[in-house]
Amino acid sequence: MTNLEIVKSTYEGKTSEENGENLAKYVAKDISWKEAKGFPYAGTYVGLENITKNVFSRLGSEWIDYKFTPEDYVAADDKIVAYGTYSGIYKLTGKPFQARVAHIWKLKDGKILSFEQFVDSQVVNDAMRQ
Repeated sequence: MTNLEIVKSTYEGKTSEENGENLAKYVAKDISWKEAKGFPYAGTYVGLENITKNVFSRLGSEWIDYKFTPEDYVAADDKIVAYGTYSGIYKLTGKPFQARVAHIWKLKDGKILSFEQFVDSQVVNDAMRQ
């Protein structure tokens, strides 16, 4: 698979579970995952176990239908940028949101080395406020 196909496979599967399986298949053991400053899950997490615990498990338990809808991709060698829109409903407030987002992926030899998120965190935080 090309780097672009690898990244697309983490977004465009038939289910969230399939996307997660594809991510797990291609991540480097010591992947670095950076959630944007100001985002509710902000921080840098190393390794799939830490990413799952601090990001994906929380997204799955705290939100209804939280998803990233890709608009397009930009590919250059070992770097892929995916951009589009996050959306979902925060369970505790019932408030929906949509936020523009970009993800920067770095890969080497078919493995994902790093991920960095850029997002309009304000609208996400607003949805979480009572």
